[in-house]
Amino acid sequence: MASLVYHVAVSLDNFIADQGMIDGKLDRTLFLFDGDHVPDYLSNIQHYAAVLMGGKTYEFGFQFGAKPGEPGYKGLKHYIFSNTMEFESNTEVELVRGDAVDYIENLKKETDGTLWLCGGGQLAGSLIERKLIDQLVLKVNPILVGSGVPLFGDARPHLKLELIDSKCYECGVIKSTYNIIYP
Repeated sequence: MASLVYHVAVSLDNFIADQGMIDGKLDRTLFLFDGDHVPDYLSNIQHYAAVLMGGKTYEFGFQFGAKPGEPGYKGLKHYIFSNTMEFESNTEVELVRGDAVDYIENLKKETDGTLWLCGGGQLAGSLIERKLIDQLVLKVNPILVGSGVPLFGDARPHLKLELIDSKCYECGVIKSTYNIIYP
């Protein structure tokens, strides 16, 4: 059975995207895309068996030249959860329609290794409500954005976390890893 890790950049006020990212104007985002945390991030994601994301997160990669049906992260199987996107699934990128939570629950049961949820606040909220996220890896950016996409969408989980690792970077990013303790 696979474990599911929600590994995502977040602001100090718990948003995974600010208005600049939502509007597609990266020059207005406060999130850090450069810095001494990036090599660790690129190394960390190589240990995942597959990447899962909502449609809006997948579309974010189009700003960097990715096209529908292409992987955003080479070498990782992609599962894209969207009922509105249109592209043909292939061996690298699978478009999943319908109930994402049920699909992910079955994927965890049928897969080995570690699955990476890299974005989709609403999706993350639905998954944590069903107790399907096993671990959080939060790359906390030294920013406050005031509004944007919340870490868990509309969900308001009330859970204990066990800190298992923490690292501070010179750029101000703090990466914290937590195991989720479900009641």
